[in-house]
Amino acid sequence: MGIENCHFFCSWSGGKDSCLALYRSLKAGGKPRLLLTMLTENGERSRSHGLCIDLVRKQAAALKIPLVTRSASWDVYENVFISALDGFAADGIGFGVFGDIDIDDHRRWVEKVCRRTGIQPCFPLWKEKRKELLLEFINEGFKATIVAVRDGVLDRSFLGRVLDEDTVKEIEEAGVDASGEEGEFHTVVTDGPVFSFRIDLKPGEQYFYEGCWFQDVSV
Repeated sequence: MGIENCHFFCSWSGGKDSCLALYRSLKAGGKPRLLLTMLTENGERSRSHGLCIDLVRKQAAALKIPLVTRSASWDVYENVFISALDGFAADGIGFGVFGDIDIDDHRRWVEKVCRRTGIQPCFPLWKEKRKELLLEFINEGFKATIVAVRDGVLDRSFLGRVLDEDTVKEIEEAGVDASGEEGEFHTVVTDGPVFSFRIDLKPGEQYFYEGCWFQDVSV
């Protein structure tokens, strides 16, 4: 089932993969209604990428798509996510766009929660070559900065680096898949062909949380 002329929400991490999935859905003729970002319990940062809420709001403003957030611990994450989707379905949103590439467990979870709500999940990047998706993102003119690295997997020196072809080469030379699909690193997107303005980041301190080093950034 295609997404052309259909209302959808995008599961929005603020990073490169959710952004490319959104971009492809827009090019396919989908009609974006909402971005959904899951936050930590206190509602101050995104659950996956550690982005401050003001930065995520700035992304939504640049994309001109309303932002919906939900706060949850990992213990109640699934129930809170399903509750959000129930509300979307009741509001006439029939599709959800997700940036997963090739991890089957992730897709099964998405399909399970969507099945509970009647929403049709869409995976615009699914099973395509990781490197080609990454280069598409860069070549289309998107700009992203590395804001998290998995401790013991990728060196902290990559924090704050712009994700360009030179950085991709250095990541691969470090023995890490440059797509970061396994959670080796996370990014924040600050500009691109669907952004109405560029987001300028203000770097803060680096901190350690749940096995990752994060570069704090604000707007």
